[in-house]
Amino acid sequence: MSATLSEVRPAPAPSSDARALLEARYGAAEAPAGILLNDTIAALLSHRTVRAFSDRPLPEGLIETLVAAAQSAPSSSNLQTFSVVAVENPATKARLAEVAGGQKHVVEAPLVLVWLADLSRLEEIGRRAGAPTDALSFLETLFVGIIDAALAAQNALVALESLGLGGVYLGALRNKPDVVAQLLGLPPNVVGVFGLAIGYPDPQRPADVKPRIAQRLVLHRERYDASLPQAALDHYEDALKAFQRGQNLPQVGWTSAALARVRGAESLSGRDRIPEVLKALGFGLR
Repeated sequence: MSATLSEVRPAPAPSSDARALLEARYGAAEAPAGILLNDTIAALLSHRTVRAFSDRPLPEGLIETLVAAAQSAPSSSNLQTFSVVAVENPATKARLAEVAGGQKHVVEAPLVLVWLADLSRLEEIGRRAGAPTDALSFLETLFVGIIDAALAAQNALVALESLGLGGVYLGALRNKPDVVAQLLGLPPNVVGVFGLAIGYPDPQRPADVKPRIAQRLVLHRERYDASLPQAALDHYEDALKAFQRGQNLPQVGWTSAALARVRGAESLSGRDRIPEVLKALGFGLR
């Protein structure tokens, strides 16, 4: 039987040791000093991707809670051009897993949220009002929908982690956005941007904090600095390999994996077809 939200205890407060949090995220050599820290920032720094879920039932009211958090995210011009489909049916999750290349955590997770860029709602509102909606056919408006969906989903992820759950984003749903659209009954001008698999983390298969590249590679002050210091890249290779070793993953580091992912159209797992699929789904892309 599902628990109620009032019975769910939030996850323990994160450690206030800023140094430990930053070393986990960046490695000791690149951990920035002097950051501001509170419970919210500590929770963000402690984020980890969860791909192993327990069979613990989700609390009643969770989906509505996550959508409320999602809808509290900013929305460009308040257009609110996102929607979300909550998927709990095992057969539907199995089909989504196939689209995502057989990722077993899609099936294992008790809940998958599929986040949508949704221009159909405004199109229908315009039809009912007898008002033109020609701007919906421009690429800019699709950008707005994608950004709205991303901001909303991240709000939901922060919310679910505060309740002791974990999740993993599923960008591989874009391998076959037309199949996802058919599976979920999406109308024209709606596309699945990514999924989010959600559940309680399996304590027998814990996830660690994955290191990120050094701030000096992403933080630019006043003007972009293209020097790209090699020492920082080398440090990240070592930090990520240490993480991979701790998670019993192949120690491939970052550079070779990232370059393989951007090598060419063949490395995009079918996503090189996205422009033509979007047009087939009703998007103008002008």
